[in-house]
Amino acid sequence: MAYSVLVVDDEAVIRARLKGYFEKEGYRVVEAADGEQMWYEFNRQHIDLIMLDINLPGVDGLSLTRELRSRSHVGIILVSGRDESIDKIVGLEMGADDYVTKPFELRELLVRVKNLLWRISLVKQAELAVVEELSQPDDVLSFEGYQLELNSRKLRHGDVLIKLTKAEFELLVAFALHPQQVLSRERLMQQTSHRNLDVNDRTIDVIIRRLRNKLDTELFVTVHGEGYLFAAKVDD
Repeated sequence: MAYSVLVVDDEAVIRARLKGYFEKEGYRVVEAADGEQMWYEFNRQHIDLIMLDINLPGVDGLSLTRELRSRSHVGIILVSGRDESIDKIVGLEMGADDYVTKPFELRELLVRVKNLLWRISLVKQAELAVVEELSQPDDVLSFEGYQLELNSRKLRHGDVLIKLTKAEFELLVAFALHPQQVLSRERLMQQTSHRNLDVNDRTIDVIIRRLRNKLDTELFVTVHGEGYLFAAKVDD
């Protein structure tokens, strides 16, 4: 089945150019001129990846990216006529997977699309692996007074329930299943629903910082140049 790509740009010439090129490469391409049309197309069919222009009439691409990411794990490539690092940083922080500037080479954009879709497939495989692990009968991992309930996706410390986001829970599960082992950021990234093409991405660092604020900070040891180690002894 062909991947579905949604091109969101207020310039009809650019939409036509991208549609023609990617359809020749075997993709199914849907067009939208603004945020309203984007949501209409996104909600009525399956979309694998969105190429989203930042400078749109009405709601801008950055705001749309933030809302998309809050609802979905769809691939997002931001497109902008501005080549400023701050725009790229903000876009990636909003949840975009990649960022390209106009004018762009179609062949380069195609490679970025292929790489992102490949990474999305890895994430889906990792999610299936997590689901399989969570379905095991022994669904509680205990460490340092904490109880991590896999099937119910809850973390308790005694009688206290500690609220975790989906990303925090997935990362903590990855650590608890591999205690006393150094895990690289790339390996940790594949264990969560987060993904990013930027090799300087610090998404994992941010999630671990949040976990340190919610749990004993000494549980998460930074191994410089390699990754992180979960220092607890885990009982299942």
